[in-house]
Amino acid sequence: MIQAAGYLVFRNHPRRQFLLMRHADRWDLPKGHVDDGESILQTARRELREETGIRPKDFVHDENFLFQIEYRVIGRKSGKPRDKRVSIFLAELTTEIEIVPTEHPGFEWFDWSPPHQIQPQTIDPLLAYAEKFFDQSNRG
Repeated sequence: MIQAAGYLVFRNHPRRQFLLMRHADRWDLPKGHVDDGESILQTARRELREETGIRPKDFVHDENFLFQIEYRVIGRKSGKPRDKRVSIFLAELTTEIEIVPTEHPGFEWFDWSPPHQIQPQTIDPLLAYAEKFFDQSNRG
C-alpha cells in the first residue's frame, strides 16, 4: 500500500481560513509519500516544511485529529492499480508566517465556509470531517 501524509493547516486571524497548494490542475494539501523508516507524522511535518516553510514551532498540532482515507491509484513506477492511504493531521498556525511554496506554483488561503466543493475524492470529505471536529470540540 502506498502511504502519504500531510497537514490541514488553518488560521483564525482575521477569520478561519485553511491553506491549499496550487497544482497545475487542482488544489491540494501540503503532503507527500512516506519515506522508508519514517512515521506518518514525521512525513507530514517534513512535507509541510518542504512545501511551505512552516516549521513545528509555527503551529500547534492537534493530537485529537486524524483523518485517513483510502483509494485506488495507478502506481507511478508499475503503472498498475494500487491502494493508497492518506493520513491528514490538523495544524493551527500560531504565528504569522510567509508561505514559501517550493514544489507548487502557488498557494491560497480559503475562507472556512462549509460545505466546501473543492475536490470530491479527498479534500471535500476531509473538510466535512474537520467541520464536525470543530463543532464537537467547540472550536467553531
